[in-house]
Amino acid sequence: DMLNENGVPCKEVDYPTEATGGVDPLAMIREDDIGLVINVPSYKSKRLEDNYLMRRTAVDFGVPLMTNLQLVKCFADAVHKHKKGEMLDLDAKTLFEHYEEETSEDAWTDVNEFH
Repeated sequence: DMLNENGVPCKEVDYPTEATGGVDPLAMIREDDIGLVINVPSYKSKRLEDNYLMRRTAVDFGVPLMTNLQLVKCFADAVHKHKKGEMLDLDAKTLFEHYEEETSEDAWTDVNEFH
């Protein structure tokens, strides 16, 4: 409910270990219906197997996975700023692509040092 109230489209799904014939989250991950899995494990969690199955399926099928609450908050802030137009012309690159384009003036360390 909280997500819908804040304009985030979402759908209620079953827990993987308690399928009731509703929406199966593992199938949604496998079929690329889910583009990002946020699953923050906690020592208080009573759904260890369900959490594991969702994380494992996301990794196995190449779906981005966030498991750290601070990272989730940082990502949400960045998306919010990007949507508001405060962050423009950002091109996603892998770390290796960044290093290939980096000049010796850009590097924080010696250019011959392994990053």
